[in-house]
Amino acid sequence: MWPLAHEIYATSNLFVSVVSSIFVSLLCESSAEVAMDLVLNYADSYILTPYIYPATWPAEDPFRQLISLFIITNLGGLTIYFLFGTLSYCFIFDHTLKKHPQFLENQVSREIKYSVKSLPWISVPTVAIFFAEVRGYSRLYDNIEDSPYGWFGVIFSMLSFLFFTDMCIYWIHRFLHHKLFYKHLHKPHHLWKVPSPFASHAFHPVDGFLQSTPYHIYPFLFPLHKLTYLGLYIFVNVWTISIHDGDYRVPSALKTIINGAAHHTDHHLYFDYNYGQYFTLWDRLGGSFKNPSSFEGMGPHDCLRKLKESQSSGMANGRGDEKVHNGNSLKNK
Repeated sequence: MWPLAHEIYATSNLFVSVVSSIFVSLLCESSAEVAMDLVLNYADSYILTPYIYPATWPAEDPFRQLISLFIITNLGGLTIYFLFGTLSYCFIFDHTLKKHPQFLENQVSREIKYSVKSLPWISVPTVAIFFAEVRGYSRLYDNIEDSPYGWFGVIFSMLSFLFFTDMCIYWIHRFLHHKLFYKHLHKPHHLWKVPSPFASHAFHPVDGFLQSTPYHIYPFLFPLHKLTYLGLYIFVNVWTISIHDGDYRVPSALKTIINGAAHHTDHHLYFDYNYGQYFTLWDRLGGSFKNPSSFEGMGPHDCLRKLKESQSSGMANGRGDEKVHNGNSLKNK
């Protein structure tokens, strides 16, 4: 599985290069139809008006825009979830983790069902914010020349978006672990002690929206190119999938900086650590950083290896049935 994963990574790098070239070319265009405007106008022009809405219903009508945004947001969210979740599950996720004692029975199907039920509810307040953006109440802008600092401003906004949202999500996430809120809002996401990529969006709707709020607040506080915002919106969803994918490898130079799947899996397992989204900075400042157990030879894969060795040792001593039975009995329901 791992050689195939490397091939997928190589292919994805090529894909990113192609997308980047397209992204840059689009940024250079002086188009007034980008971000949700672009998506909404495209849907209106090619799908909604000719096949769903009567031609007499103006595309600028607020009620029509709300309906359209609700449809687009849900279809877009489900597409990202199933497309990248499936790719990650098939080519990156280590399926041996499904044998871990804390991997639940039918967990993957349960994660998917929970996500599909939650996403429409999460989209309701999200659509309200998108509507405000489409109606021009945010600080999103269309053209590079509209940036206060040109291209430097566009690049800087990408970095500041990541650091701003990482900071906000850290505190929101930590707030959701408070005893007054955890049981009612955040506990469903912690059902998955050893998550699969499909656990990425398996949240209580209020929990899911609260943790996405910083993404939506940013363009109301700071200038941001609309196409950059659309790209970042897709990126954060893919990143959320990646930190649940069970691939604990991180480049050595970034191990102390990046909050990856190894860090986030320990958050699921040990509860009070590694609240961050992208970086370890706020966990270090907030005293909640934990070096991933998988970096120390005590992670989920190590647990499986030791369990297998224990079972092999038991079989060699004539107690195989008992050992296997005890191992299976650890499986959570």
